[in-house]
Amino acid sequence: MNLQHRVAVLTGAGGGIGRATAQALARRGCHIALVDVDPEGLRQTAALVALSGVRVSEHVIDIASRAQVAELPALVMAAHGQVDILINNAGVALGGTFEQTSEADFDWLMEINFHGVVRMTRAFLPLLRERDAARIVNVSSLFGLVSPPGQTAYSASKFAVRGFSNALRHELEGSVVGVTVVHPGGIATSIARNARLPASAVSITASDMEKRVRQAEKMLRMPAEKAGEILVKGIERERPRVLVGLDAKIVALLERLMPVHYWRLLGRGMS
Repeated sequence: MNLQHRVAVLTGAGGGIGRATAQALARRGCHIALVDVDPEGLRQTAALVALSGVRVSEHVIDIASRAQVAELPALVMAAHGQVDILINNAGVALGGTFEQTSEADFDWLMEINFHGVVRMTRAFLPLLRERDAARIVNVSSLFGLVSPPGQTAYSASKFAVRGFSNALRHELEGSVVGVTVVHPGGIATSIARNARLPASAVSITASDMEKRVRQAEKMLRMPAEKAGEILVKGIERERPRVLVGLDAKIVALLERLMPVHYWRLLGRGMS
């Protein structure tokens, strides 16, 4: 897929993998509608993308809002006149076991990580069908391949993204719209530091919490810029699945070899 003069809609564009993906797209001459709930992060990404000379628009949107997502296609069309690629990258994290996680927090995460993906896809699929070639790219996770303890909500959302993407790809087979699901491994972003904690975490001291965050960040090794480049190359090559990082590739293989007992090995390694 030649990305020059295409138009991509990218959620979670205010930083991390989203910002890196926007820059990788811009280097290829792809115009971009940047979407994020953070206006300042969005502004910074737009300034970086504009250096490549592509057309860029900023849309401060909460993808958990049905009303805001419903209004977005018209705004993007007014700014760009077409949509060729939808990249559902926005996501949040939530620490704690299932019993520690309140129903409200669980629902909050699912509204963004899964229902936001579905909502955006439903909103933009009619526009994508109008193009000669188009693609939906849904970002899952390493935890959409395996399910570690303490990640029930996050893993559930990322497995849901994986299942939705695979079924949608089968449904759209033979049409102009392809579907790619992306599984990033440990990418150096602020997701661990920005993760929401359950109410039961009030008993954890600030120093202990900082220690836990630093431990989690040690697993986030790949620069976001490299991850964004891998993701965009996957779009160009029209890959149905993109594993970002050696850790994601190893875990995917291990899950296939040990679909039930992989955590006996992975759990020791992570600890």
